[in-house]
Amino acid sequence: MLQSLYVRDFALIGELSVGFAPGLTIITGETGAGKSILMGALNLVLGERASAELVRAGAAKAVIEATFTGSHYETVAPLLEDAGIECTPELILRREIAAGGQSRCFINDTPGPLTLLRQVGRELVDLHGQHDHQLLLHPETHAGMLDGFGQLHGEAARYRGLLQQYRQLRRTLDELLRQAETLREKRDFIEFQFRELESAGLVEGEEASLEEEINLLENAETLYTLGTELGERLYDSDDSAYASLSMAVHLLEKLASIDRRFEPSLDELRGAMASVEEANRFAARYTSGIEFNRNRLEELRERQLMLQRLSKKHGKSVGELLELRDRLAGELSVEENVAADAVRLRDEIETARAELSTTAVDLSVMRQRAAGLLEQEIVAMLQKLSIPNGTFRVDIASEEAAEGDITHEGRRYRAFDNGFDRVEFMISTNLGEAPKPLAKVASGGEISRVMLAMKSALAKAAHLPILVFDEIDTGISGKAAQAVGFSLKQLSRLHQIIAITHLPQIAAMADLHLSVSKRVEGERTVTGVVPLEGGERIEEVARLISGHTISPASLQLAGELIDAGNSI
Repeated sequence: MLQSLYVRDFALIGELSVGFAPGLTIITGETGAGKSILMGALNLVLGERASAELVRAGAAKAVIEATFTGSHYETVAPLLEDAGIECTPELILRREIAAGGQSRCFINDTPGPLTLLRQVGRELVDLHGQHDHQLLLHPETHAGMLDGFGQLHGEAARYRGLLQQYRQLRRTLDELLRQAETLREKRDFIEFQFRELESAGLVEGEEASLEEEINLLENAETLYTLGTELGERLYDSDDSAYASLSMAVHLLEKLASIDRRFEPSLDELRGAMASVEEANRFAARYTSGIEFNRNRLEELRERQLMLQRLSKKHGKSVGELLELRDRLAGELSVEENVAADAVRLRDEIETARAELSTTAVDLSVMRQRAAGLLEQEIVAMLQKLSIPNGTFRVDIASEEAAEGDITHEGRRYRAFDNGFDRVEFMISTNLGEAPKPLAKVASGGEISRVMLAMKSALAKAAHLPILVFDEIDTGISGKAAQAVGFSLKQLSRLHQIIAITHLPQIAAMADLHLSVSKRVEGERTVTGVVPLEGGERIEEVARLISGHTISPASLQLAGELIDAGNSI
């Protein structure tokens, strides 16, 4: 529900705040008083394009703020969540237009783009008076509205779910075939790389072990010479470390036999002799095992050079080359599985296509039945709204396509997001004229009444936003005006409605009556809006009946009209 509209420094409006109520709000006022300005402000806060010329002369910027309450979560919440804006029970839209032409948009005090404001605005308010802001003039909305009228949302949702699954299967198959084609194009190269790495017999950590073994073979002579010399100095020569230690132990034994304080030193020297002896044995074993193998050295150097070339070629270490080899093996194995996977996926796609087609056809049959009922209801409503020769048709068509995804009776049809039907509402308001798309209905008053008929038929089944009607009374009077007022009143029991009118029969139906007037303050003209109650409301309806000169008869008739409206 639109709870309030705040406007500051916009056109002739200095500052005003208008409160709204559930049900039917009627706005009246003299021609030129500013009713269109009020609607223009509402249009702007709903995302229409702005102009700096709309900023009140002398002001830095115009500010328009609309506050909504109630059940806007279902359609608006996803839009706000995607934009990172909190959706609260009270939703505030604000538009600021600077005198320099810049425009800023806010939703719940959070800045946002104009496109988002427009999206949210279209979900909240359907304003009739400008063709580009009427949901029913967009054919892409017609299938959903027909489904709402026929209570087919469940079937439509089932179709959309099946279509999503079917398209996902198609995408999976296409991706699989693309991978297979890419693999076929690169197979020779991939296979060459794999065989090169496989034949190399790579081993994790091989680089370090090769370097270590090459280092030993290259220094074999040095190692043998040093090892032999070490043996001489430790044990084999007459003045070796072992011989010297042996003599020292003999002396300590004599000293310890006399003074036991030498015994610790004796034990230490005996340990040193054992260590020298063990070191000598290791040096002897080592030198005896040294390999002078030039052929082995060359083999190792060639192996090392080969690994270095591979690493440089691929820009990877041996460990990374092993990972590359395994990945290439996996890619080569994919082609072997593609054929089987493709057969399986094609079978699943055909099964999904059959189920999708059955659901699409069933949905189309249900729509045909609902369309007939909708056509009857709207034609009857048009007659009540002073369009006696109005005809209405729901055009349901499908599009054949050689590669279509829907199959029916041996033919293939294109699958759309909401079925294989193209649904469009067609209308003729004059006798002898063929029905045309709603968007081509020229008369502003006619289109408003057509919309009222449509909305009245759809109201109980479809989600509709707040309805705002401008020029709904153009070209009608008397009985037709009373019928329009009655229809607005009935529809307002299901949806909040705001209507601008010059007709007393419609104004008398108001749950809330707002009067727009223009006055001079100082040297400036300003527009104001006030709610009317009691006698003021009766006088306003009487003015609509008889003009500026209000007679007792017009006052009595106004009171009777208001009483009749209150009784509905």
